[in-house]
Amino acid sequence: MELHCAKPAEGDFAGAPTFSRTYAWIIFALTFGLLLSDYMSRQVLNAVFPLLKSAWGLSDTQLGSLSSVVALMVGLLTFPLSVLADRWGRVRSLILMAALWSLATLGCAFATNYGEMLVARAFVGLGEAAYGSVGIALILSIFPPHLRSTLTGAFMAGGAFGSVLGMALGGFVAVHFGWRSSFGAMACFGIVLVVTYRIVVSEKRIASRQPNRAGQEASRSDVVTSLRTLVAGLFSTVSVVCAYVGSGLQLFIMGAVLAWMPSFLNRSYGLAPDKAAAGAAVFVLLGALGMVACGIVTDRICRASPPRKWTTAVFYCLTSFALLATGFHLEPGALQLALLGAGIFLVAGTSGPAGAMVANLTPSSIHASAFATLTLANNLLGLAPGPLVTGLIADRIGLVGALQVIPLVSLAAALAFAIGRSRYTRDLRQIDALRGKAVNQ
Repeated sequence: MELHCAKPAEGDFAGAPTFSRTYAWIIFALTFGLLLSDYMSRQVLNAVFPLLKSAWGLSDTQLGSLSSVVALMVGLLTFPLSVLADRWGRVRSLILMAALWSLATLGCAFATNYGEMLVARAFVGLGEAAYGSVGIALILSIFPPHLRSTLTGAFMAGGAFGSVLGMALGGFVAVHFGWRSSFGAMACFGIVLVVTYRIVVSEKRIASRQPNRAGQEASRSDVVTSLRTLVAGLFSTVSVVCAYVGSGLQLFIMGAVLAWMPSFLNRSYGLAPDKAAAGAAVFVLLGALGMVACGIVTDRICRASPPRKWTTAVFYCLTSFALLATGFHLEPGALQLALLGAGIFLVAGTSGPAGAMVANLTPSSIHASAFATLTLANNLLGLAPGPLVTGLIADRIGLVGALQVIPLVSLAAALAFAIGRSRYTRDLRQIDALRGKAVNQ
């Protein structure tokens, strides 16, 4: 997860040949590491669902709400906090966010009932609210434009990789040391990374390696002069709105799978909580690898024809729907697991294309805000309702029945991307015409 300032040439390194590629990749690695911490703190809860259900007698709806409240907070707050980060400083904002979610995760370890856990999880969401959008905006500002799908897909895959680690490590620690220790371990990992990030990365150090940064900042203050101008830049075309909506709807399924796969394996295959968490982590790992692979494939096959990125997004939606819908209707066994694995590999493959389209269709000076809007859509349309709606349905027809229904959302996502594809070329011409008019004035 902008009224364009001067756009760097495709071969330029963020428009600044003197910028250190090594330092850029160090920034990427540390920012990616904090994203891992973000999702480890978020998804460790799902690994201990069976233990919490037993300890506190919670319903599936309550369990789903503990997962959904984080995504809800992210969805509600990502936009205003990202706008503030664009002005206050992206690096400072990232450090503050990571410190907050790490401390809130530590608070989860001390919760004594459902209400206290819900409040602690809400603060986890507050800390994580704008991290994805601000983090990817920082990354895209220091890398060449032609890598946007790859970088967006790889960075967003950090969420899935973090979920893998959170589930697998969280389940292991919970069984051997108690579920409270799982939250404590995630919190300690985040705090260590925050200290490291603070030492290595700074606004000043980045600016010193980007000679054009000062001019870009000056342009930003001139270009984004009001909330009205900002909103106009974020929702300037039908196609960019379709990118937001399609991405969010497709991640509804990813959010449901992340939350409920450990419980699915526990109930359908009779696996112990730690083994169910480890098994679920394998599926989430497939999703992470799929995000990276789909981003790379999309960039390669669409470099000569950017509109094809919409077509690849439609393909990922329809194929994942077919695989997951079929898989969840099968009896437990090897064939079911194979189909589910293939479906999960593709289900979040739209992340890279959607991120690239948002970057192409919004001005670079407000990319943090644009990716905040994408994050808002991803959470309010996908990651927040996914676990909760699945829990609500599961309380009525069972978890398996709920998981058989949710793949239908992919059809709506495919429709949104198809509409965006039909308008993309026309909308790009409209944006280019407005930019040309602004330059001439």
